[in-house]
Amino acid sequence: MHPDNNLYHLKTNTSLRTFGVAAFALVLCTYCSPKKEAEVEKETFERVVVDENPPSTPLSPEESMRKIVLPPGFHIQLVASEPMVQEPVAMAWDGNGRLYVAEMNTYMKDNEGTDQFQPTSRIKLLEDTDWDGTMDKATIFVDSLVLPRVVLPIGDKVLVQETNVRHIWSYRDTDGDGKADEKKMVFENNVPDLRNLEHQNGGLLWNLNNWIYPTRDNLRYKYKDGVLVADTIIDNMTGQWGITTDNYGRLFLSEAGPGLPAVQIEQMPAYGALNFKDQFTEDFAVPWPIIGTIDAQGGPDALRPEDNTLKHFTAGAGQSIFRGDRMPEDMVGDYFIPEPVAHIIKRGEIVNKDGKIQIQNVYEGKDWLASADMNFRPINTYTGPDGTFYIVDMYHGIIQESEWSGPGTYLGGIIQEKELYKNRGMGRIYRVVHEDFKRDPERPQMLEQPSSKLVTYLAHPNGWWRDNAQLLLVVRDDKSVVPALKKIALGQQATLEEKPGPITRIHALWTLEGMGEMEKDILFKALADENPHIRKTAVWMSEMYIDENDREVIAKLGTMKDDPSADVRIQLMLSLRENKTEEAQATVKDLLAANPNNEVMQASYKSYIDTHARIAAEQERIKNISPEERELITQGAVIYKQLCATCHGPEGKGKQIGGGPMPAPPLAGSPRLQGTDKVLPIEILLHGLKGPIDGKEYPDMMPSMAHQSDEWIASVLSYVRNSSDLGNKASVITPEEVKEVRERTELIPGGATMQYLEVHKGYRTTQRNWVEDEAQ
Repeated sequence: MHPDNNLYHLKTNTSLRTFGVAAFALVLCTYCSPKKEAEVEKETFERVVVDENPPSTPLSPEESMRKIVLPPGFHIQLVASEPMVQEPVAMAWDGNGRLYVAEMNTYMKDNEGTDQFQPTSRIKLLEDTDWDGTMDKATIFVDSLVLPRVVLPIGDKVLVQETNVRHIWSYRDTDGDGKADEKKMVFENNVPDLRNLEHQNGGLLWNLNNWIYPTRDNLRYKYKDGVLVADTIIDNMTGQWGITTDNYGRLFLSEAGPGLPAVQIEQMPAYGALNFKDQFTEDFAVPWPIIGTIDAQGGPDALRPEDNTLKHFTAGAGQSIFRGDRMPEDMVGDYFIPEPVAHIIKRGEIVNKDGKIQIQNVYEGKDWLASADMNFRPINTYTGPDGTFYIVDMYHGIIQESEWSGPGTYLGGIIQEKELYKNRGMGRIYRVVHEDFKRDPERPQMLEQPSSKLVTYLAHPNGWWRDNAQLLLVVRDDKSVVPALKKIALGQQATLEEKPGPITRIHALWTLEGMGEMEKDILFKALADENPHIRKTAVWMSEMYIDENDREVIAKLGTMKDDPSADVRIQLMLSLRENKTEEAQATVKDLLAANPNNEVMQASYKSYIDTHARIAAEQERIKNISPEERELITQGAVIYKQLCATCHGPEGKGKQIGGGPMPAPPLAGSPRLQGTDKVLPIEILLHGLKGPIDGKEYPDMMPSMAHQSDEWIASVLSYVRNSSDLGNKASVITPEEVKEVRERTELIPGGATMQYLEVHKGYRTTQRNWVEDEAQ
């Protein structure tokens, strides 16, 4: 199976998909070979809920594996387990196939998160010395960390980010003993990250275009001379845990908070956030567990009454697009996302229609993988160097932060009842294989191999090999391979065994770009290529010339406005719209006029114009207020966009994607934010909020923000009360006002209801003096 056989993964043969996960062991059915389509179509594979109130007793890896259900032909294998690995949350292989695993050893030891931020977590180095598929050697690569959340090997260095800090460090083992003895800061930001650990950065990905992307905030990085050079983008990335890419560099993120299995997938984040309600089908956000999901944070309302199972995503994380070569071909390019609360992994097919991406459910009423083990917590997935599918199972009892599981909460009660706090210190890494394929027997040795050999891996059928070869070539910057890369980029065989296909050529183009060796003659030939993916890549890459107002390149792009590919035309609009030359703007205008029904192009441009208008209006609005108030609002805007927008939406209008309910109410135009009453919004943030608002139920509970500082609360409230983005025009709230309300407020465990807050109105302000309300 060659990578170029799947040019965009628009499938026509889906007969194998319509039947889904096989029955649990209690169901009698015949497992037939997936190759025999006629026979498969005659079979019925049922989802069976085997226990509506499952036990929480931990199982051995072997016992737990027997509880996992996969479609016919698929099997699960153990790669590593405790005590070799404990509390794994993320992992990555280096160029030699050694596995670096981030372990959160202090995560949620009880429902209150006691001692969670003690520096006792680690990065573990696991090795499969005989390449038989099972890890047989473990070394503590880095010790004494605070909940490490990011691990990214770059050459012989490993980038690591911990919880509550924004620094990123590089670690290296210089003497070959498997333990890091060199530590260097590659990105410095001394501002502490005060967000809940679920809302901090949850991944780093070196993408096809040689930018390194996190999952959150408005930064991306270039790796230059051993450090990360940050670039600010216009909108915040709102993903949470995990980030993945397809063969063409399109990013895919997810948000656990509002239960969104895919966000910001329609365009690259540098162009701004763009989401559609139907970017995944409604049923793709619906899990089908095979055991009751009694530890769902939403409580009974989040469960199906008939079988006690979770009825909507609540904790999707660790998504990946499978790009390996040792699984069924129709799996390549599909989107896989774990739901650790539901103990499942869902599979989606990515469909591109006129440049708009939609993820469609593969199975009806069942999931690709489902476990009947209550402690099975899949939180990350990967394509491995051996061409198969990997799963990180944290295997942990509690899978929700203490802000939602403290005393007085529904989840806190379940944790105590089921004694989930006892289930910790474990963890498993699994591989999913298929009976028709064998693992790739070739062990990677990229770190020692010459650059000329790395060039050949750009044609490897497994995306893991292509990605790592490109990364290492860019980091090495070995100019001796530039002639070969140029030939490959132009479709010539060069040092390859066969003529390169489009995906190989795209890697060669981006490798040249990363090495600073892209030339206009190669770019122009790529712009005129017969393959639309190469043309789109060349338009994207041409931004290096557009930014310099290269009139020759801008004119050449103008001739492509009638390109037959919607993807190419959309990319033209995205790449040219920031350029203010008359030629560029004329091309953009023509594109918009000629494509009135292209939803992506029209919505993206409108969002672009609206965003710039809001920024200008906000700057105009705050320029005449005092410096102190301006600082509060500015700080609050950052907090809101990094945290609150996840559920309330970037413009405060709520967030609704995939046909599901809004996770939280709109804030734009809210009477509770526009009036003179400052105490009520302060109390909402201090207590947290649950239950109906204005007669409408919302699935998420807003946790208490009482742990944040008075200045933090004052800042975010000042922004949402006084922001043109949200259309609110109330006065700011000062840290002193927050302090006074805090001193007079006894917090309600588990959060307050709006009804309670409106009946017990607390303290109100008159002419900036606090007075007791008559109701008190």
